[in-house]
Amino acid sequence: MRALVLCLMLFASPALAVQPDEMLSDPVLEARARDISRDLRCPVCQGEAIDDSNAPISRDLRLLVRERLVAGDSDAEVVDYIVARYGEFVLFKPRASGTGLILWLAGPAMLLIGGGLAYAMTRRRARPEAELTEAEKARLAELMKE
Repeated sequence: MRALVLCLMLFASPALAVQPDEMLSDPVLEARARDISRDLRCPVCQGEAIDDSNAPISRDLRLLVRERLVAGDSDAEVVDYIVARYGEFVLFKPRASGTGLILWLAGPAMLLIGGGLAYAMTRRRARPEAELTEAEKARLAELMKE
């Protein structure tokens, strides 16, 4: 019995917040709506896609996506419409233009800076130490005798 419960838990699909009354009757449009919704962030939950969120704003966004698809908009037009109303914050993958370009370039820039600093630190440590003078060698030998 435990094995059955474990298998059911492992293979259970995630519970989506999409209600049956929100779904479109056309399976192709519904699949497109799901694909779009997967990349849109809930403005309230911030870490969840609108398909996974139970927040009222997410329901409104899901309905808006479906409404735009039924009106004949392409996927890109639907996303552009949502971004125009709610800002680029609703995108899980920010666009590589405008202020989003800073986000795209910050990671590689930090990697290069970190790599440069690591290289400089290892080069500094690799330098040989200065040799002892004859007076210092004599003093060291004297101290070692004691």
